[in-house]
This record gives sequence, C-alpha cells and structure tokens, in this order.
Amino acid sequence: MLSHVASKTMMAGMLSPLFVIWFLAGLGGAVGEIGDGTTEPGTVNVGALFTFNSTIGRAAMVGIELAIEDVNADSTILAGTRLNVIAQDTNCSGFVGTIEALQLMEKKVVAVVGPQSSGIGHVISHVVTELHVPLLSFAATDPTLSPLEHPYFIRTTHSDHFQMNAIADLVEHFGWREVTAIFVDDDYGRGGVIALGDALAEKRSRISYKAGFPPNAGPTAISDLLVRVNLMESRVFVVHVNPDTGMNVFSLAKNMGMMATGYVWIATDWLASTLDSVVQPDPSAMSLLQGAIVLRHHTPDSAPKRRFTARWNAMLRAGNASSGLNSYGLYAYDSLWAVARAIDRFLSAGNTINFSADPRLHEANGSTLHLSTLRIFDGGESLLRQLLLTNFTGLTGQIEFDSERNLIGPSYDILNIGGGPRLIGYWSNYSGLSVTAPEILHRQPPNGSTTRQQQLFGVVWPGETTAQPRGWVFPNDGKPLRIGVPNRASFREFVTNNSNSDDLGGFCIDVFNAAIKLLPYPVPCSFVLIGDGSKNPNYDEIVNMVARNELDAAVGDIAIVRNRIKIVDFTQPYTESGLVIVTRVRGSSSSAWAFLRPFTLEMWCATGAFFLLVGAAVWILEHRENPEFRGTPKQQIATMFWFSFSTMFFVHRENTVSTLGRFLLIVWLFVVLIINSSYTASLTSILTVQQLSSGITGLDSLLSTSDPIGYQEGKFARNYMIEELNIPESRLKPLNSPEEYAKALELGPKAGGVAAIVDEIPFVEILLSAYCQFRIVGPAFTKNGWGFAFQRDSPLAVDLSTAILTLSENGDLQRIHDKWLSRSECSSQDTDIEASRLSLSSFWGLFLLCGIVCLLALVGYIIKTCCQYSKFSSTEADKSEENVEVSTNQKDPKFGKLKSFKNLMHFVDTKEEEIDEVIKRRLSDKQQQQGACTSDDGPSIVHQRQ
Repeated sequence: MLSHVASKTMMAGMLSPLFVIWFLAGLGGAVGEIGDGTTEPGTVNVGALFTFNSTIGRAAMVGIELAIEDVNADSTILAGTRLNVIAQDTNCSGFVGTIEALQLMEKKVVAVVGPQSSGIGHVISHVVTELHVPLLSFAATDPTLSPLEHPYFIRTTHSDHFQMNAIADLVEHFGWREVTAIFVDDDYGRGGVIALGDALAEKRSRISYKAGFPPNAGPTAISDLLVRVNLMESRVFVVHVNPDTGMNVFSLAKNMGMMATGYVWIATDWLASTLDSVVQPDPSAMSLLQGAIVLRHHTPDSAPKRRFTARWNAMLRAGNASSGLNSYGLYAYDSLWAVARAIDRFLSAGNTINFSADPRLHEANGSTLHLSTLRIFDGGESLLRQLLLTNFTGLTGQIEFDSERNLIGPSYDILNIGGGPRLIGYWSNYSGLSVTAPEILHRQPPNGSTTRQQQLFGVVWPGETTAQPRGWVFPNDGKPLRIGVPNRASFREFVTNNSNSDDLGGFCIDVFNAAIKLLPYPVPCSFVLIGDGSKNPNYDEIVNMVARNELDAAVGDIAIVRNRIKIVDFTQPYTESGLVIVTRVRGSSSSAWAFLRPFTLEMWCATGAFFLLVGAAVWILEHRENPEFRGTPKQQIATMFWFSFSTMFFVHRENTVSTLGRFLLIVWLFVVLIINSSYTASLTSILTVQQLSSGITGLDSLLSTSDPIGYQEGKFARNYMIEELNIPESRLKPLNSPEEYAKALELGPKAGGVAAIVDEIPFVEILLSAYCQFRIVGPAFTKNGWGFAFQRDSPLAVDLSTAILTLSENGDLQRIHDKWLSRSECSSQDTDIEASRLSLSSFWGLFLLCGIVCLLALVGYIIKTCCQYSKFSSTEADKSEENVEVSTNQKDPKFGKLKSFKNLMHFVDTKEEEIDEVIKRRLSDKQQQQGACTSDDGPSIVHQRQ
C-alpha cells in the first residue's frame, strides 16, 4: 500500500507562495538527520511523484497500488526484499513538485516513478541527475525531455514525437495542407506543437496558426482564442491540451457553432484518457465530441491485460477506485514493474544500497536550508544501466528501450467519436496508417503491401456527415482575394482593361472567371491592375508580390518557369506556350531544276525503274505474237524503251495483242495516271506558293550571329536568353507591340532593327495573323504553359486546377480560345516546302500492285511457253524415231533438235504462229504415215479411210 504523510499532502495543496518559501527554508530541520545513509535491510524505498487529484493521477494511483501488491507477492522478484513506495502529490505545480522531489530524496529512494507533468519533469530532472536517482516518467510526453540533457530521465511511455507523426500521416491521408494547433502554453503543449510542425513539414504541410492559451485559462480566454481561430482559413484543428481542462475547448466550440459540417477536430491522447477514465459515459459529453478524431495509446490485447482489467473493474464496484482504466494507469503499472526488475538485477549482482554526502551541497553561514541532508545514491549509475536493459512483456506490450531511450514499437489507436468511441484504424512507426493491428503487421515482412497500407475505415465527421471536409474556407474577415492582373500595353486579346479593374476581359480573364464559377463555393475576388498601361509590367515582380503576401494571386499571361515555381504555387496550365524564333522572309527565285521538286529522289528512281520493268515485261509478253515487237535486236531494244516511256504521256503507238500484255498495260496505265496527277498537283503547289528563305533557320544559327534580337518587354524571354543561352544583354532589344515587332523586323539589323524576335507562341500567333511576311523558324526551344499564381500551399490552386481540367474536357476552354485568339489564313505560312514533296511512301501500294500483276503475267507466260515447248519436243522426238531428221532439217533448219540452251532461245524467239504451224504439220504428217501403214496391212484400214 502507498505510504505518504497525509498532513504534508494537505499542506502542499494549501500552500501560499509566502508559506512555501518559509517551508522550503526550514525543510532540513523539519525532516531531521538521516545518519550514514544506509537503509534498513529487507526494504527498498521507491518514490512516486504525480498529481493525485487528476485524470492521469487517479488512474496512476490504482495502477501503482496494484503493481506494489503484485511485486511484493511475487517470490521470483526481490526475494527477501520488500518494495516500499512513497508517493508525493505535486498538485500540478512546478514549485510544489520541486519541494516534494526534495522530500523524496531525503527518504533514501533509489528511483522515482513520475511525474505526469512535462513541466515538472523538466525541473526535477535536474534534482535526480545531481543525486543520481533514476526518474521513470509514465506520462511526461514532451519530446524536449531529452536524455542528452537529463541523463537520469527515462520515459516509460511514448513521446509526443510519435503521436505528432501519426497526426501528420492523418493530415496527408485526407489531403489537407494546413492545420491550426490549439494547445496549452506550457512545456507539454509547446513541445508537442514543435514536434507537430516538424512532422507536417515532412509531409509538405504546415501549421497555419498556433493558438496557445495559459495552463489555467478560464472560459473567457478560451472563447477569445476560438473566435480568432475561427476567422482563419484552416478548418482542421489539432487540440493538444491537458486532460483536466480539454473538455472546455469542445464545450465552448460547440456553443460557437464550430462542431458543425466543414470542421475537422483531431485530439491527441489526452481526450482518450479522459473518456476512458469516465466510469459511466455522459451522452451530453459525447454529443460535444461528435465527429472528432482521437488518438489513444495502443496496448495489445493479452490475457494478463484482461485479468488486470477485471481486477480494476472489481475495485470500481467495491468503491476502491475512482477512475476507469486508461493507458496511463497501465504505463504506471509497467513502470513500477520495470523498477522492481532492475532493483532485483542490481541486488543480484552483489550491489548494495548506500548513500553518501554531496560535497557540493554545504551549509552557508547563517543558512537554515540544511542542504547537507540531501545524499547521493552511490549505486544510481549501476541501477540506471539495469533499467535501460529492461526487456519484458508488460500490460502495454513489449517494455524495451532503443538507443535513444524510447520505448520500442510506438503505436496508437485512431478513434472516431459518434455515439461513443469507434475504432477506425491504427498507426505505428512501422506500418503507418492501417486497419490491421500493429502487432500483426509487425510479424509480417517489411514490404510495401503490408507496412505502408495507409488506409482507414470510414469516418463520420462533425455534422454527422460522411463527406470528407475540404479542410479550409476563406477567412471570415470580409476581405476578398487580391488578384493581381498585368495592365498590358499591347496584345490586349489576353488581358483587356476596358475602363477599370472591375471591368476586365480577355482570354486569361475569361478562363479564370469560368474556372471560378465551377468551384463548389463562392470566391470573392478583387482585381488589382499592375502597371500604368503605357508599357508591359515586369511579370517576375508580379509573382514576387504574390510571394510577399502583397497579392493573394496573379492572373494573366504568366508563364510557369523555374524561378517562379520556387516561390509560388501554380495551377494546371490552361494553355501551352514556349519560346520560338520569328524572322523576316523573302520570296526565293525559281531554280532551273524546279520541275524535279515534286518528287523525292527515291520516288524518281522507283518510277524510272518501274517504267523499264513494265516495258521489258510487255516486250516479253508481246514478242512472239506481235510483229511490232519484232525485228533486229537494235530495233527491239529501241521499241522496248520507246514503249516504256511513251506510256507516261499515253502516246505509245504499239498495240498489244496478247491477253496478259493487255492486262498488265491496263494496270500500268492506271498507275501512270495517278503519278501524273500527283506530279501536276505538287508542282502547281510548289510554283504558286511563296518559297521562304532566311539566314536564320533556328536557335543554333541565331546564337552564331551577333545581330540584335527583339523580345517582349516584361516577359521572361529576356532573362532566359541571358541566363540560359548566354546571349549578351547588348544584343537584346525590348519591344512592346506587334507594330514594333513588324517595324524592327522590316528594318533589319543593319538599319537599326532586329534580325529575329524571340517570344512565346501565343503572342507570335497573333503577330503572324496580321503580318504574313514573317514566319517561325525552327522548333520551340522551351516547353511550358501559362497558369494562375497563388501563394505557397494555397488550397485554392488545387481546386482551380481541377476546374481548369473540367473546362478543357467539356470544350469551354477551346471556345474561349477561339473567341479571343482566332487567326487569319496567312498565319499558316510556316509550312515548309518539304511538305509539298511526294515521297515513295505515298505510292508504294500502287507500285506493289503493279509489281504483283507484272510477276503474275510473266509467270503465266512462262507456263504457256513451257507447255508449247513440251508439245513441240514430243513431235520432234517422233520424227527422230522415223529417221526423218535430215529431211526435216533441210525443209526447216530453224527447228532442229533442241539439245542446248541456244536452241531453246531459238524456240522462244520464234513466232508463236510458226510454232503452232509446225506442230500441226507434224501431227498431220504423223497421221498420214499411220494411215499408209494401215492400208498395207489389210482392208479394214482402207475401209476406214473410205
């Protein structure tokens, strides 16, 4: 059972500042001498330092009592030695906590469990460090309580560093960019908010406003604070306050209408501790918290935890406990067990508990403080090492410290308050957000599918809606957005200033207004003209004004370039852009060989080859049947070439008589018709369209010269050419309007003008629509677009990007473009002459068709010729058997025995009608001979002849 002096507890609660000073001055005399510092054998004193009458303290009191009971009843721990816990009430005061700590040090405690307050922890850590007494805090979560500064401080719960990382993951999961932090302005609150800011920065988010209030603030101070935060843009509130006063924040927020639809409330673990401590939940309290998201220390379910919970509930029913079980009661229980196990190992190693005087604490002359009564624990360093080696499974899970003295496996339950707390997921530094318990995921291999699931169950938000809040609104200060608009001196198609800043038009303004109308909420805007209208303003300066918070946004022909995107956020580009080169052109004189331009070299070669191929094929098909394709070899070659090329003009005089020859000629004449028509059309286009030529053909030729270059004043082209292209500034000449562009280009570099102009594509298109003697040379050498500029992390930039994509998909963006930026016909003169030339790729299908027909005709001809030759050979063989070769050769020497290739060629060269005549004659002669032989043999043959 806890032992403490009741009178001291009551006294500490009623101390006035003057009385406390008097009490501390007489502390040494009141307590008395300790002697040589040794303790009685069989008992080890351990201190407990916390606020008894508090949400955390009431649970910690029961947890420590049960831990003492279990430790002293366990024969395997501290065999023969009894653990005695001396509890002191800090009464939520750093000053009283310091006094109570000094009192514990006089009672020869070897370790202290507590305190619950981070502020008190900072103070008494110096005391225990000086006296070498380990301090185990089960509730001081301030991340700035570092073991580097306080070597005898050990945190037996999880630091708020991990809790704030969990909140940052929640903010990222729901897509919010800014939060408002509401916190108690003490060490605990400030340390947590600093950790929250660091965690959000890693997720590219931030705390937009830090709203702190004093630890003992009343309803008026909290109400004033809530009024201020409600005027801000962010609607995501992170509440990091003390459990005993935190409910006041939600109660006042409910009365002010700040728990309605559109708000997001995220509470740290203090709220879960408050709810868990209530024995009978109050429905009215639950209604205050409807829709809030709450974090709670995750403690794995286990049999010892269930038995401990049953014992706790039994104490509640018996009236021996005044608080429900929260996580801090579990951590207090495990902290005392960690101390008991460490002392057990300390004593088992042969160490003894001794105290010695601190030579630096001595009595000053006339002082009554009696500082010499405070003694150093000689075995403090050894006990500290044993504590850091702690490794056992407690009610809260595995109790083990990492190299930075943090408990391993930090994890949290994520609750959503409706009629009561509802579990929607978990967070741990191992698995992130998930719907699976961390201890289950920890047993799985660390891969992307298991460790970073980043998912939660559905949330019911304030206002009892499942629709996720946007997380921000326009500030309720009545001020419209300050939209900067460049007051252009030219190219009014993009931004038109009709009379004042309230009557603006143009392509850019119309796109912005159309996008604003698509937003699901009203956006009050006030346009601010930048520039005097006589010359274009500096666009970099307009963007800088947005970055400096002089403007909320900038709308106009603002290019998205590298130096600007570093300081502001841009929307999705609403039109493409890029730098191009414009130069003056002149008509080129016709060449003597201009007639060859319609076809490429490959096309000319293929056409000539097919003329020869078709001519040769027709000659082969007609040679044996058509007399016009016969004659001497010289005549036949001339005929073949004449026929081939005369078909180009359809003036061939030779008639085709063979079926295959006529079929091939029909297909070829169709191909020639298509080629002639295409040639005529291409040549007409080339000779009638102005041919463009210029000394500057692209970026490389522009850089190789030293001629002046024009650019639009105020735009980014100047800085780009100087910084990226290393063009000397002396070569650059600022211009303002299309008229100045045209005049400078017409004058040329020798007459005070420019050789070329570098500007963005939309401006160049307008220039070319009015001045047809200019053209773009080379491709665009930058790729960018125009967008609307907003301050960094502005959520409006994201929503407007979505609206611009909607305009693009439904066609409205193109209609706005056509309304303001329609171009005339002459603006299309940037077509290259090569586009009019015809290549082989345009006709390969025709050539393939003609080639296939030609091949089929020749194959048919060869088959026919072979059949004739086979028939002729058979008749020739019959003549040889009758020994009439000589007579036959004498009558017709051309048809001798075909035993060589030369004889075969003679056969092919012979007219087909002559071949047929010979075959018929030989067959007739053969029949006559057979008839004569039959007549000599008998009358039956003669009768047959008759």
